[in-house]
Order: sequence, then structure tokens, then C-alpha cells
Amino acid sequence: MSKRYALVSTVCFCVLTAFPRSAAAQTLNLTARDTAVAQTPAVMRRLTIDDAVRMALEQNLNVQVERFNPLISDLSIAQARTAWTPSIRTTLTTTGRDAPVNSFLSGAQDKVTSGAVSTAVEATEAFPWGGSAAFSWDNSRSTTNNQFSNFNPTVQSNLAFQYAQPLLRNFSIDVARQQLLVARKNREMSDVQVRQTVVTTLRNVKNTYWDLAYALGSLAVQQQSLDLARQSVRDTRARVEIGTMAPIDVVAAEAEVAQREEAVIVAEASIDQAEDRLRALLLDPGTSDFWDVRFELTDVAPFQLQSIDVDGAVRNALTTRTDLQQARKTLDSSDISVRAARNQTLPDLNLQLNYGLSGLGGTQFVRGSGFPGPVVGQIDRGFGSVLGDLVRNDFPNWSFSVAVGYPIGLATSETTLARARLQYSQAQTQIRNIELQVATQVRDAARRVTTNAKRVESTRVARELSNRRLEAEEKKAAAGTSTSFFVFQAQRDLAQAQNNELRATLDYNKSVVDFETVQESPVVGESIAVATSSATGAAATGTGNSSSSVGNAQFTQGPQ
Repeated sequence: MSKRYALVSTVCFCVLTAFPRSAAAQTLNLTARDTAVAQTPAVMRRLTIDDAVRMALEQNLNVQVERFNPLISDLSIAQARTAWTPSIRTTLTTTGRDAPVNSFLSGAQDKVTSGAVSTAVEATEAFPWGGSAAFSWDNSRSTTNNQFSNFNPTVQSNLAFQYAQPLLRNFSIDVARQQLLVARKNREMSDVQVRQTVVTTLRNVKNTYWDLAYALGSLAVQQQSLDLARQSVRDTRARVEIGTMAPIDVVAAEAEVAQREEAVIVAEASIDQAEDRLRALLLDPGTSDFWDVRFELTDVAPFQLQSIDVDGAVRNALTTRTDLQQARKTLDSSDISVRAARNQTLPDLNLQLNYGLSGLGGTQFVRGSGFPGPVVGQIDRGFGSVLGDLVRNDFPNWSFSVAVGYPIGLATSETTLARARLQYSQAQTQIRNIELQVATQVRDAARRVTTNAKRVESTRVARELSNRRLEAEEKKAAAGTSTSFFVFQAQRDLAQAQNNELRATLDYNKSVVDFETVQESPVVGESIAVATSSATGAAATGTGNSSSSVGNAQFTQGPQ
């Protein structure tokens, strides 16, 4: 043991000889002083985990972005509904024509001149049951120099109504109705996506809150360890003065202080990183003091053992999981596609009804005997008389038709239906696959809660034993039967045990958060709280505690 201690002391002495402590201390003090000057005044904000959740719901950018999607989906539904919006069209037309005489019926003039002014109003509308209707009303006034015309000018008015109705294909569903149904499903999916984003964001907020709590607690442990090392330096110097220890022991103690100062610096940097992550989740980056806000956490990491109902959690997840709900709505959309494709394989049977009315007026010539007979008088029929013809239904015309069409051979609609059915079967299989993954993830999350609870108990025992070992080494060192090397080793072991207990407690709380989240939404981003890495991840920090009397680490925030 004495040879090992002498070797360690020699190495520490050589290191510190190459880099004098005074220079290192001056560098550390200079860095700290420059950092303090460069920093802007911090805005301290007390924060509970409930406050963090509320602020995230109000200001988190991911949540704000996702909340636009339902509004966009509403516009998609409105756009799909425009397929049944009636439209009205009006037309005003003026025409003039000079034609050469090519018939003896045109009279003795050199050319036939005609002109007309016409107006038309047309309204069309499609109905949600597949039918369509069109209504038109046109009026015209025309003039001509043709001597054989009975009216000059001529006033005409026509009223027409048309209705078409598919009886098989496009009767129960068509492209417009398919788009509307799919738009409604997409609207429902956007609501589910908003809930998934909210659940995922709250999970990230809570876990980041606990990460910052761990960083603050770890800084407290590192600071306590540094204080303990400094106390050991003072004790060692006192023992050197009375001759119970060698001067080289002071060098070893000062080397330990330098290492623990580095651990404090690293812990402070971890706090800054955790605060940046929490700040990005909670605050509006548009505020002027966004980067200056510091958080004072008021909630400690509790260890409250919770009972886990795995079967109930799996049943709940299979009902409420957002990815499953989206997959089921995708299946509904596939079912709509199958219905539309199946309808397109039916014969094209269409019914069409046309009904029209006509009226004629203007200046009517009264002719005498002969051909064409001289004009002996005229009768004026104004526009009111023309409208009277329409109202009295004097000159109706109508038609009724039924048209049937069916492709010969393989049609595109049949291949489309086959593909839609395969996609529907694929979506069904995908849902079963997701259900299996959901059950596996929930069981794994429950297992992590149980594992982390056991870790808390085991790390607590390890910390208590490390505390007792440090007390024993301190007593032996005071009696001169141990060396500072073993005291420092016991300090590092205690600090490691405290960090492990702190990490296990925070991992337990994070695993509870993940267990609650995984029943509502897939855990995206970082993986579910790991229950294994913390026991070994902090081994390189070289940490300790202030003294054996504070070996019971309290999981509260450390100094800012």
C-alpha cells in the first residue's frame, strides 16, 4: 500500500510541477471574472412543473405550428364543397353581317344585311346525390333587309331547363363526394395530430424539467465534493505542520481540488445546456429577454412508487393511441377509395330531361295575296307579348332520354378497384402491426418504471454504504492508519453513489412520464428513459460530497 501511495504522490507532484497551481488558479479566476463581465443580467423565474406545462401549451412553437393544420383542413373541406356551389353566367352579344345574295328569295337588293343584340342568363348546379341541373333564359332582337322575313325587327325569348341524373355509376359516390369524405377524414386526422404534438411536447417539457433538476442537483454534489477536497487540503496542511504527514500529501490534495474544480465547471455547462432546451420548449423566442431567463425550479424529483396495470395500459393505448387513430382513419380513407372504385365499375346509366319554352314577337308584316305578297299592314308584338308566350306555355318543347354505356373488355375502373382493395388490405395489416408495436412499447415502458424503481432502492443503499465507508476512512486517517489517497477514493465513491441515486430517481420520474405518454402517443425524438446508463455514465467526473454528515443527498436544485 505504501509503494502504491508513493507512486501516486510522485505522479501528482510531477503534474503540478509542470503546471504550477498558482498559474492554474489565476487562469480559473481570470476565466470566471471575464465570464461574469460578459454575461448580461439574468432574469430569474420560479418554475413549477405545472407552470412549465402551461407555458408550453401557450407558447411552444411546435404546438402553434400544428394548430394551423385543422384550420387548413377546414379550408380543404370548404374547397371540396365548392363542387356543389351554383354558378350563374350572363352573356351580352352583338352581331352584324352583310352576306351576298345567293337566292331569289332574298329579294332584289345587292346584299342581305342583318344584325342582332342578344342577352343570356345561365345557372347551373350540381347536387350531392350526383344529379345536375341547368337553367337558361335568352332574349334577342334582330333586324334584316330580307324582304321575305315576316318579322323585322324580330324579338325572341327562350326558356330552357335541363336535369341529368346518374342511376348507377356516380349515383352513390363520385369524385366530388369522395374528395369531401377524404377531406373530412383528413380534418379528423389533423385533430389527432394536434393532440399527438401536445402530448409529445408535454412529455419533452416534463423530461427536460427533470433533466435540469438533475443538472442542478449534480452541480450541488460537485460543489460539495469540491468543498470536501478543499477541507482535506486544509487538514493535510495542518497534519504536515505537526509532522504526521509528508509534504507531498499536500500536492496530492491540491491535485484533487483541481480535478473537482473541473467537474464543477462541467456541471455548470450542463445546467446551461438544459436551460437552453427548456427555454426553447417554454418561451416565445420573440421576447427581448429570451436568452437571459434563468429558471429556479421549485419542484423536487419525488419518488412515489406507483402501481402499474400493464394490461389496462395496453387496452387504453389500443383505444387512444394517436398513431393507431391515424392508421384507422387512413383505413377509412382507403375504404372510401374502394367504394368509389367499385362504383366506377357499374354501367353508366344516365337519365336526362329537357324542357323548353319559346316566344316570338317584334314587328310582324301582314301580306296580301300572291307570293310573297305585298305588305299591306303590320302588327306590333312587344317584349311583353313575348314573355306572355312563355308564361302561357304556348310553345313548349321537351325531351326525355336514357343512355347506357358499358366498356367491352378490361376497364380501367376494374384495375383501379383491384388496387384499392389491395391497399385496403395493406392498411388493415398495418394496423395489426401497429397494435403489436403499441403493446410492446407499453409493456417496455412499464418494465422501465419497475426497473427504475428498483434502481432507486439499490442506489440508495449504495449511497448509504459509501457514506459509512467515507466516515470510516476519515476516522482512520485522523488516527494515522489510512492515507489521503483512500480518503479521496471514498469521497469519489460517495459522490458517484449520490449521483447514481439522483439519476435513478429522476429516471424513475421520467419513465413514469413516458409510461403515461406511450399510452396516448408514440414516444418520438429521444428514446424512452433508459434505466441502465446512469449507473455508469457519471464515473468520469471525479465527484464527492461535502462530508460524511451530508451523505444523504437531497434531490433539490443546486446553486445557480
